[in-house]
Amino acid sequence: MKKVYRIEADCANCANLAEEEAKKTKGVINAAVNFLEQKMEIEFEDNADIKSIMKEVLKNCKKIEDDFEIYI
Repeated sequence: MKKVYRIEADCANCANLAEEEAKKTKGVINAAVNFLEQKMEIEFEDNADIKSIMKEVLKNCKKIEDDFEIYI
């Protein structure tokens, strides 16, 4: 399953680093960030608990940039 989320990232480099962190999160198959559109597309494993995975993705992304935001 794929879902698209609106994000708030201050710079393209931070957005790229957040994409890499999202890809490392358990339950995520793939992630792609579009900095210009301020969107993140995430593909989840089958039967994944999307809500808890997204909390973990946000936590990991905030390690890169404190004010990074994902609107879930």
